[in-house]
Amino acid sequence: MIRLFRSIDGEPKDDIVKVAQFIIDDERKKGHSKLAERLKNILDKNISSHQSFKGELKNILGSNISIPTDKRNNIPLATEVARDQLRYEMVLSPEVEQKIKRIENEYVARERLAHFGLKPRKRILLHGSPGCGKSMSAERIAWNIGLPFLKVKFEAIISSYLGESAANLKSLFEAIKNYPCVLLLDEFDFIAKARDNKQDVGEMHRVVNILLNVLEDYDAPGIIIATTNLEGSIDRALFRRFDDIIEMPKPGKLEIADILKSTLGSINVSKEVKWENLAEKMQGFSAALIVKIANDAAKLAVIKGKDLIELRYFEESLNENQLYIKS
Repeated sequence: MIRLFRSIDGEPKDDIVKVAQFIIDDERKKGHSKLAERLKNILDKNISSHQSFKGELKNILGSNISIPTDKRNNIPLATEVARDQLRYEMVLSPEVEQKIKRIENEYVARERLAHFGLKPRKRILLHGSPGCGKSMSAERIAWNIGLPFLKVKFEAIISSYLGESAANLKSLFEAIKNYPCVLLLDEFDFIAKARDNKQDVGEMHRVVNILLNVLEDYDAPGIIIATTNLEGSIDRALFRRFDDIIEMPKPGKLEIADILKSTLGSINVSKEVKWENLAEKMQGFSAALIVKIANDAAKLAVIKGKDLIELRYFEESLNENQLYIKS
């Protein structure tokens, strides 16, 4: 048991550590107080070492950051998505894949570029229909270049009180000015609406003006990625602040077939299923909807006790998803 405890590594909230604490309590209840105390000392030492290592790693990354909160409700203005939760395996068209790769390669080569007075693309706008991989592409970039991933919480940024929204936005960008990360402004149009929109109050106009300034001045060691489904509603002056604007189209037939195969890679599919025929039926679908249809077909097969997905389950899944298809 002592050898087992010496191999435990983690934080107090981790399941393995909680189990270890339970074992210590159980040994203490049995009257094995010396063993319990020895196990506790080993566990405490391992936890301390783990947290110390994690702290050193954060300092290496420059991630000794304190995410600011809105002053009124104390809600963080952004949340960090853990690396093991990032989605990074995706199917893109060759054109979009090349553009995303270019962003990643330029960031990795940023020091070499600097020798020639050049800078990598660091302010990116991704636009396109819902479910076509905009947010996922941002996560994939963070994964591939090894940066922490922060997602802005617009519900915390925007306030009904005069001046607070602009102050929150400035506070967030000030906090990351020396912090290498990928900062995602998802559904960017929420705060970047055109200033000629007569329905918006003056506060939103101020937010757009602050956005213009912080994007213009952004020179932090990370990358900003904004996404939108409504490209036409964004203030036109903001477009000039981005280093790259990439349209995320709906997948073509080849990409649809690849998405289906990738989604169902761990389950057997009947030979009667022809990927090209299915891809033909799914033309115009978003990547997210294609994944949903594939997963629904797999679940139908499993529920009905089948060890492979037959064509009829795909057809049933397509029929069940008519509401999403029409929308």
